[in-house]
Amino acid sequence: MAKSDSLHHFQGIDVSQAGSASSIVFETLKQAIITGELKDGTPLKQEELAKKFSTSRIPIRESINRLEQEGLVKTIRYKGAVVASISLKEVEEMFDLRALMEREVMLKAVPNLTDDQIDEAEKYCHEFASAQTSGDWTDTNRKLHHALFQASDMTFHLSVLNTIYDRTERYLRAQLSFSNGADRAVEEHHTLIELCRARDAAGAAELMFQHVKHAKRSLLEFLPQDSE
Repeated sequence: MAKSDSLHHFQGIDVSQAGSASSIVFETLKQAIITGELKDGTPLKQEELAKKFSTSRIPIRESINRLEQEGLVKTIRYKGAVVASISLKEVEEMFDLRALMEREVMLKAVPNLTDDQIDEAEKYCHEFASAQTSGDWTDTNRKLHHALFQASDMTFHLSVLNTIYDRTERYLRAQLSFSNGADRAVEEHHTLIELCRARDAAGAAELMFQHVKHAKRSLLEFLPQDSE
C-alpha cells in the first residue's frame, strides 16, 4: 500500500519561538500522517523538516522517534524514516480487535450513559449525516464514538482504540470518498442512539460489533490487494 511521496507540498510551522518545539513538531507531523497529507512511504528527512519548522534537528529526531513508537513511521535501512503503510493483514487484525473492544466498551458504557451524553452523541450523529467531506465524516465519527465510550471508564481500551483510529484513519477517508459507506453508517448510528436511549446494552454492543466488521469488509474491498 506504500506510495512514496515527498515533503515538497507539506507546510511546516515556525516553532523557533515556541516553548516546546518537539511537541509542536510531533503533533503537526502526526496530524499530517493521520489525515493523509503525508502519504505512505514519504521520506521524513530531518534536514528538510528542520528548515520547514525553523528549528534544529533535535526536536525533529525526537518527534520521528515518537511517531515510530506509535506505528505511524518506520525506519528503512539506507533510506531512513518514512511514513509507515499498513498491510491488508494488519488492517484485518486491527479491525477485528477494534470490533471486539468496542463491543466490550459499549456493554460497560450503556448502563452508565446519562441523557446528556446520549444527546451529545446524537448531535454528532446529525453532524455526521450532514457532513460533506471524508475528513468531516471521520472526525465526527470519532467524536460520536468518544461521546458514548467515556461512560465505560475503560481508559486502557480507549487508548488502544485511539491508536487504531490513528493508524487507519487516512485509509478510511479515502475509502469513504469512493463508496456509500457513510450512508450505511448514518443508519447504524441512528439505530445505535435508539438502543442507548432504551439502555439496551447487549443490542448496542452487538450493533457496534457488526458496524466495525462491516467497515472492515468495506475497507478491505477498497484497498489494493497487493498491499504490504
